[in-house]
Amino acid sequence: MTKPHSVARGVLALIVLLLAVACGGTKKETALPAGSKVLALGDSLTAPHGVKPGEDWPTLLARKTGWIVINAGVSGDTSAGALGRLPGLLDEHQPQLVLVSLGGNDMLRKVPQAQTVTNLGSMLDLVKARGARTVLLATPKPSLAGAVFNNLSPADFYADIAKDKKVPLIKDALSEVLSDTALKGDQLHPNAAGHAQLGEKIHAELKKIGFAG
Repeated sequence: MTKPHSVARGVLALIVLLLAVACGGTKKETALPAGSKVLALGDSLTAPHGVKPGEDWPTLLARKTGWIVINAGVSGDTSAGALGRLPGLLDEHQPQLVLVSLGGNDMLRKVPQAQTVTNLGSMLDLVKARGARTVLLATPKPSLAGAVFNNLSPADFYADIAKDKKVPLIKDALSEVLSDTALKGDQLHPNAAGHAQLGEKIHAELKKIGFAG
C-alpha cells in the first residue's frame, strides 16, 4: 500500500515541475543598460510625422531608458523598402536591439500579405544574424468598422510571425493609441499626445519583456 506521505511528495514534485515549466515559458530578456543603441525601424508611425522633432516616441523612449534610440522611421515606407534599408542601418549603427514597426503601408497599398510576412521575417532573421535582438510591433489592420467606430485591432499575421521567429511582440500599443481620436493628428497618425502615449506603452511593454529596467 502506498503511504500517504509518499503520495504527498509525489504531488509536491509535480507542482514544482509545473511551476518550473511555467516560469521557463515566461523567462525575461536581459535588460539593456543606459547608452545601448536601439534602432526604431518603421514608417510614418515611427517618424516624427506631423509632430515636432523630439516629440516622436523613439526620442521619448530614449529619455525614459537612457538608451541611444535611432529613429529610422520613413514616411510612406513599406516592408520591402525597410528591408532594403536595414543592412546599411545595421552597419552604421550596430544596435543591440531593433524595434520593427512596419506593414501598415503594405496593407493600405494591398501588397499581398504573404510578401509582407516574408519581408518582416527576413528583417528579423537579418537582425538575429548580426547578433542583435528584435521586438516586433503590430500595426492596426485597415477596416471600415475601425475607421468609423475608432476601434482598431492589430493584424493577425504579426502574432504568427512573432511565434514563428520566436521574438517578443508588442501587440496592442499602436492599435490602442490610434483608436483614440484625441491622440491623432489625422485619420492615420498620432499627434504629440499620441506619441507620448506610445512612448509610455512601448516602454511598459519593454519592461515586461525585460529589455527595459
